[in-house]
Amino acid sequence: MKLDAFLERVYEKNYKKLIFASLGMLVVALIILGINYYSTGSFIEKDVSLKGGISVTIEKENLDEVEISDYLNQKYSDINVRTLTDLSTRKNIGLIIESSGIAEEELKSVLREKIQFDEGQYSAEEYSSAFSESFFRQLIKVLIFAFVLMAIVVAVTFRDFIPSLAVILAAITDLLVTLAVISLAGIKLSSGGIIAFLLVIGYSIDTDILLTTKLLKRKVGTMYERFAQSITTGLTMTITTVVAVLVAFIFSTAPVLKQIFLIIFIALIVDIISTYIGNASILIWHIKNKK
Repeated sequence: MKLDAFLERVYEKNYKKLIFASLGMLVVALIILGINYYSTGSFIEKDVSLKGGISVTIEKENLDEVEISDYLNQKYSDINVRTLTDLSTRKNIGLIIESSGIAEEELKSVLREKIQFDEGQYSAEEYSSAFSESFFRQLIKVLIFAFVLMAIVVAVTFRDFIPSLAVILAAITDLLVTLAVISLAGIKLSSGGIIAFLLVIGYSIDTDILLTTKLLKRKVGTMYERFAQSITTGLTMTITTVVAVLVAFIFSTAPVLKQIFLIIFIALIVDIISTYIGNASILIWHIKNKK
């Protein structure tokens, strides 16, 4: 069976149901983020780069991350321990300990009770809470500004309310569902993570505009033939990017890069659903109504 015939068989009678399936995913994400906000006062937990605190690095081989993490969590509630890995050999060469609300000297003293290390193996970096909060607010403003510009460009391009709304709704779904998944996984959002979300906006708009242009502006072939062409091109792009990002995530040793690649990976999977189930179904419904 050809792809366009398969799509017609699936979407012709089910496009309204598929719209609600995509919207349901967005509603679940909003509920998760709302529960987080009600429980903690924040939609997602932030790391020290966004809320302030201290980051300590101990460069000593073969330290047990789990053991040190359990030890510190018995004393403090807000503590995060990560393994420091050598880029070339991928060996464990130390630990990175991040925390908020603890003085450096106090944390250093507590660590000495568990780990023997020289001054040369120890380094600390402090993040001002005021600066971190200001930085976070600026990043959020950039994110909102990117959305506004995106909405203007889409509205000018298609000059039709429903397709423009569908494109923006798909981008919002990509962002919020990805944010909800990260929250459920217990990942603390870093400044690099915010940058990843900016990349996600760009990619989401790319696939949605490709789909919308094919279905609304091209007149060659039937609607489902044009839909099949859009899916073939879009999924080829997305799957290629997913593989590249997954490989980068596996082989990267920097925590910030790992988070960026993970966010992009999750968002790309969500984008397949929001674009080719949600957005496509809205466009099919819109085309049928116009006829």
